[in-house]
Amino acid sequence: MIPDKTGFLVTLILFFTPLLAFTQSQSKLVVEPSSLSLEVDEQTSLDATVYDANGKATQDTVIFYSRARASVSVTPEGQVKAFEPGRFKIVAVAVNQGAQLTEIVPVEVAHPPIETISLTNLPANIYAGTTLPLHFSVTDASGRERDEVDLALSSSDPSIAEVNQFEQLAAKNPGMVTLTAAAESMSRSWELEVLPNPVAKIQLTADASEVRTGDVVHLEAKPLTSEGETVADAPVTYSFTYTGGEGRGEGAAGKIEQDGRFVANKPGLYTLIAKSASAVDEHMIRVTPRNVQKDLRVVGHGQVLDKHTSDLWVWEGVDGRDYAVTGTWGAAGEAFFWDVTDPAKMQIVDTVTVDARTVNDVKISEDGRICVLTREGASDRKNGIVILDVTDPRNVKRISEYNEGLTGGVHNAFIWNDHVFAVNNGRRYDIINIEDPANPKTVSRFELDTPGHAVHDVWVENGIAYSSNWKDGVQIVDVGSTPQAHTPEKHDAGVGSPDNPVKLGSYTYPSGWNHAAFPFKSQSTGDFYVIAGDEAFPNGIAIRDQPTIPDGWIHFIKFEDGWDQPREVARYQVPEAGTHNFWVKGDTLYVAYYNAGLRVVDISGDLMGNLYEQGREIAKFLPMHHEAIVPNAAMSWGPQPYKGYIFVSDWNSGLWALKLEENTRRSSR
Repeated sequence: MIPDKTGFLVTLILFFTPLLAFTQSQSKLVVEPSSLSLEVDEQTSLDATVYDANGKATQDTVIFYSRARASVSVTPEGQVKAFEPGRFKIVAVAVNQGAQLTEIVPVEVAHPPIETISLTNLPANIYAGTTLPLHFSVTDASGRERDEVDLALSSSDPSIAEVNQFEQLAAKNPGMVTLTAAAESMSRSWELEVLPNPVAKIQLTADASEVRTGDVVHLEAKPLTSEGETVADAPVTYSFTYTGGEGRGEGAAGKIEQDGRFVANKPGLYTLIAKSASAVDEHMIRVTPRNVQKDLRVVGHGQVLDKHTSDLWVWEGVDGRDYAVTGTWGAAGEAFFWDVTDPAKMQIVDTVTVDARTVNDVKISEDGRICVLTREGASDRKNGIVILDVTDPRNVKRISEYNEGLTGGVHNAFIWNDHVFAVNNGRRYDIINIEDPANPKTVSRFELDTPGHAVHDVWVENGIAYSSNWKDGVQIVDVGSTPQAHTPEKHDAGVGSPDNPVKLGSYTYPSGWNHAAFPFKSQSTGDFYVIAGDEAFPNGIAIRDQPTIPDGWIHFIKFEDGWDQPREVARYQVPEAGTHNFWVKGDTLYVAYYNAGLRVVDISGDLMGNLYEQGREIAKFLPMHHEAIVPNAAMSWGPQPYKGYIFVSDWNSGLWALKLEENTRRSSR
């Protein structure tokens, strides 16, 4: 749940702030140099000394850490290396007389000089009366692309074509013109010819005239000459108008992309418009409410009210009965085994206690015989995994512990094909063969080589591992893929193996909060997605008496033409809440949304835009209990649909069983 140990250290420092003022009046931490100015890839070192009230140097140990280790790294001893330009902070921490001293070292990493400016999307023909977005690529001497650079753009003859402050070229009249882009000491010019516009009319068609909210409409616009010939390279701009809302001050009614896709968030009448120069055509559609809402009924509650509950797994035992296992967080290393055959009467049938503070993750093998518990916070610092025999969940037996190379702690794990994929110390995942569960052995590892890299979770399906790597996004690795793998067409099965993991592709996004990933092949369209979930705590770490409101959302990443061409097409975002774990079954998404509880979402059909605004939310439930460890507060950890029920683990209140039922009071959105 806590994504970064550095962040936890920062929180502890802030907690001790009242002590800092008192301590600093008696002792002093001095860092030399007090600030740094570096070039990319430059290395240097920091020195720190603690002085007592008499000005005498002490023997206190000073530890350094970076608040942006992917951009500027620092060893605990003060060895600094710059990776990316920008302004950053390094923190020096010293323990002195039971309190803490800190000092902030500002670091400025200079940008290398600009080396090239390129215009990347200039069409072969530019027609008068059209406006084109221009895309520039600016590269510095290090080879990095510079997105933040402000370009000075100018036209030699604005009566022929001019460029606005939004980097759009407005072609006005036929003729020759010179376009110039400048940044710092670099400039580049292009000679452009504006041609007479042959478009006399435009023909707009759509694949639907009546849809529900969230349904994607595909438009096709044909610019035509006066003789009816198609002008294939004439630019077309799509837009829409909306009639509805009844003056209620609603938000965005819909979204239209310039490739001709449109989706409505609100019911009503929409006029879809295609324009090319002065030629315009329209198509009207009616949008009705999606009406997928259902009720969630509580079937049962397995109360765990004196400690935090972590993850869950529900499975059918070898005896034909149904069982669940849940872990515990920040407690005494317990895992609870439940009989959930009758979800209304869930009961704990066995408890396993291991040397750990947190059993963060619990997984069951496909045959229902092996359980793996992950361990963090062991008293002897020998963390790792514990392998259990759950053939009889009422009498769970310990088979082995495996700690080799895992002593930093295992946060999450997955079992596939007699192998455990164990997230090791938040840096990599180790692949452990458990064909003989009494004698496990590590056969390979997968770790990135990017600065400050980290990994939080891994999910394996049909021999492809989908790991969640925070700022490095989703990493997709072949560990023994099968022909049944739900993957893009351009992929040969069996490229990798557990002994030889082979990276296939990846997708990163700006927030850097990638916490969970789940592969999903749409039953209704056949499209393949990887769903990526954010986890973020902008106000710090959630602690017992000061619960935090997280933030983040679910990203839908579509793969069509191979692993190297991902495209984010949609999101599901609950305001003022952050995602944790989730599950897909059929065309339904089940999300544990922390303080926003369980959310059940319709993800059928083409996906585009913000699904939350489209009425795709089927149901929601806030698992709360007045006697919970945090009373009357939901903090949902993970869901799992199972045999017509939805099981949910809640950090504050334990295990819940729910059932979807028809809602006769459908939404009129």
